[in-house]
This record gives sequence, C-alpha cells and structure tokens, in this order.
Amino acid sequence: MATYDQLTEWAGLGHVTRARRDVVASWRIQDFMKVQLVEVGIPVAPRLIERVVIQSEADPVLLTSRGPLYRLTEQADPDESAEQSSFSIEPETGAVYFVMPDGEAWFANSSVDVWLDVLHRYSSCVTASELLSEPDGPVEYLSEEEEEQAFAELNRLVKELQEIDPAAFKD
Repeated sequence: MATYDQLTEWAGLGHVTRARRDVVASWRIQDFMKVQLVEVGIPVAPRLIERVVIQSEADPVLLTSRGPLYRLTEQADPDESAEQSSFSIEPETGAVYFVMPDGEAWFANSSVDVWLDVLHRYSSCVTASELLSEPDGPVEYLSEEEEEQAFAELNRLVKELQEIDPAAFKD
C-alpha cells in the first residue's frame, strides 16, 4: 500500500495533496478509504493527473454515465482546452473511475487504496526509467534495441499492475 512519503519521492514535495478530514467525513465511502485520502493523499502525475481538486461538498457533484461521483482530480483535454476529464470515486462501492469530458465514466480501479498503489507503481516506474519518461524537449526516436527494452519495461509494469488490481484489466 502506497504511503505519503513514497508518493512524494517521485512526485516531489508540494505535489501530493491530502484531503481534509472534515471534507471527506460525510462522503459515502468506507472509512479506510477516507483515511487513505487524508493520510496518503493524491499525487500530481505527469500526463495523468494535472490538478488535485478534491470536491468539498458532502454529496457527489460530478455527473457521469454511472451517476454522480466524488471528484478527485482534473485534467484538461489537450485538444479541447475547456474540456476536462477527472478521476472520481463512486459512492458506496468506492471504485475509482476516469471520467471523460462528455461524462462517460471508465472503470479505473477497485478502490481508493488500490488506485493510489497503482498510481505509485506506475509513476515511480515511469519517472525512474530513461526509456519511459518523456523529455521536456522534442520527442526523441528510440533505436530498435531501446524500443524492445521499453516494451519489456512496460510488460513488467503491466504484470505488476495486474497483480495489484486484476479487476482493472478485465475486458
């Protein structure tokens, strides 16, 4: 299970936002999930999570194809500057969904703690890898050998993530 310190290792200090206890206290999710949001927090993850925007309302506010969800993050769509996608939590089940700008909700992970663990494993792997992390400058082309190494790293990462949350890889 990911910790605040582990997230700040790769995200950096000031890039992990912890929820306020009073904000999530009335959310309709299991208590251990509330504790994860308060004690571990949510990291900013390059190309995945731009802004942590934990809603302050007691009832879910993000209207989606699954019904109203609790908003956790925002990510601007690069093609449509006004369009935003979000990671959100489903009341009762605590499942995490990625919500598209049109409100379509895609299952991401089984619960908040699993989602945070997946974010940690994915992001720590990508930021530590010379082949998987993208440079800030122009995209460089990989040699055939580097491409094979990158695919091998990705395959190892996928296997790790499948072990963490098999439900995320169904269908």
